[in-house]
Amino acid sequence: MAVPRSRNDTTTQFVAETSLPTTRGGYRVRAYRNPQDSTEPVALVQGDVSGLSAVPVRVHDECFTSEVLGSLKCDCREQLDYALRYIRDNAPGVVIYLRQEGRGIGLANKIAAYALQEQGHDTVDANRLLGLPDDARRYEAAADILADLGVQSIRLMTNNPRKIEKLTELGVRIEGRIPVRVEGNPHSAGYLAAKAQRMGHEL
Repeated sequence: MAVPRSRNDTTTQFVAETSLPTTRGGYRVRAYRNPQDSTEPVALVQGDVSGLSAVPVRVHDECFTSEVLGSLKCDCREQLDYALRYIRDNAPGVVIYLRQEGRGIGLANKIAAYALQEQGHDTVDANRLLGLPDDARRYEAAADILADLGVQSIRLMTNNPRKIEKLTELGVRIEGRIPVRVEGNPHSAGYLAAKAQRMGHEL
């Protein structure tokens, strides 16, 4: 059984909170900083989650190519939109946004992996050909943020069993899973198939 870390063991520090009106509605955004690696995760919050159990939570990883550039190669932007709408319509809830691009390998390596995918390799083999792990993401910051918010347990919005496993190992109590259902497209079909067949995602 996972043992939650003490607050003395955390490295993610709260910086500031403000209201954030968006095209999807209004949220409270809380900014954090990890002084060890200079990453700056944020939490978008709907309602008061302190002391609550079974809170809907999405732990979302940055995807510059889809969320900023509008890439059709993956479903990351659609998953983020889904999660933000879900907590808006089913408040209280939280979306934690972590700055770990390309399943943790970084933006330049992600573009290099895309180049290999153009040659016919899937997303898993492209990473391996570059000498990189299939998934290098870490979730200590998410566990720290949930503790800071006073969330007792969550229902995790994810299709990724690894994310459930890693958060559980960090002491996050997960009471259930909320599937993230989004539409694919011809450009993302191969990527989504590889996630399902080779990484166990429940799409």
